[in-house]
Amino acid sequence: MDTKHIHLLLIEDDEVDAEAIQRAFERQRIANPFTVVADGIEALKCLRGEEGYERLPRPYMILLDINMPRMNGIEFLQTLRKDPDLSSSVVFVLTTSNSDEDKMAAYREHIAGYLLKSRAGADFLQLIEMLDAYWRVVELPPSH
Repeated sequence: MDTKHIHLLLIEDDEVDAEAIQRAFERQRIANPFTVVADGIEALKCLRGEEGYERLPRPYMILLDINMPRMNGIEFLQTLRKDPDLSSSVVFVLTTSNSDEDKMAAYREHIAGYLLKSRAGADFLQLIEMLDAYWRVVELPPSH
């Protein structure tokens, strides 16, 4: 699989965090297409191609914050997993929440990993490298 075509969907309501995450990918010279939306409701519209959003092309990987307005990360995951067209989506939670309750709720929705934003700096760059290595070696769900 050509990793250049894996699209990243970042679901993040904090503009500063979203920009920092994008810059970290750029610093690692990872130039995959990147879409940023502010919450779970916008993400679902993007994934489904609804209400003026262009449908996100497969293959894609989702980076999801937990604490967001309107529809939080756990609510998004629950909705995503119930949708037959989206249920196979690969999701990594990328959040400030170190709550065991949030971790358990996220893993119950079959996430690929739970990553803490607080691991900034060099650790955060290692996290970006790990994600890059992940999609280079793992077969993602095919396009429908």
